[in-house]
Amino acid sequence: MATYLLVHGGWAGGWQWRAVATRLRAAGHDVYTPTLTGLGERVHLANPAIDLETHIQDILMVLDYEDLHDVILVGYSYSGMIVTAVAERAPERLAHLVYLDAFVPGDGDSLAALIGPDLTAFLEQVARDYGDGWRLPHDPPDAPRRTPQPIKPLYQPVAVANPAAAAIPRTFIYCTQEKEAMGPMGVPLTRAAGRAKADERWRYRELKTGHIPVETTPQELADLLLEVA
Repeated sequence: MATYLLVHGGWAGGWQWRAVATRLRAAGHDVYTPTLTGLGERVHLANPAIDLETHIQDILMVLDYEDLHDVILVGYSYSGMIVTAVAERAPERLAHLVYLDAFVPGDGDSLAALIGPDLTAFLEQVARDYGDGWRLPHDPPDAPRRTPQPIKPLYQPVAVANPAAAAIPRTFIYCTQEKEAMGPMGVPLTRAAGRAKADERWRYRELKTGHIPVETTPQELADLLLEVA
């Protein structure tokens, strides 16, 4: 039996993993799907102070208070930033890292650095115009269960320097479709996939779907995650 800790993407919540988690549990595994502070059913906690550190602490606290070990930690999209930082701080609790169409920061990278100044400036303008200066509404804003994403996590760099974290086995799952539609947001995902594919230290897999495989291809995604168990 394996233990999975699945971290959702931006504008979402732990609910996003429901279909995948059901399949992993049916295969006999323990699965945790926490919701990050200020998102999903925790939107009532949203405030301008929420930053990347807040979300890193969310996941570290799950590891600590659930007393989890040998964890398969999965970061989807935005949460690639989170799981990278968690691995740096608690490598002894992790058995495998999975990046699901996710950002993979190098040492000192922030999300803003990865997406570039033009997209960062655009998102800042959106926050000023439609999000009280500190949050980004989902597009479309009335999408079911989507909640505004705090903008402050864009700016915090991640330190990548722990040899124990570097030794954790890792997998990149690349969603091959609709990257052009993602515009500049998709570029660092494609670059990360290319680096992983060329690096023998990574397992590399692909899903023939767009950027929301947790909802569009849950069975295929679960099958890839089960390979790691």
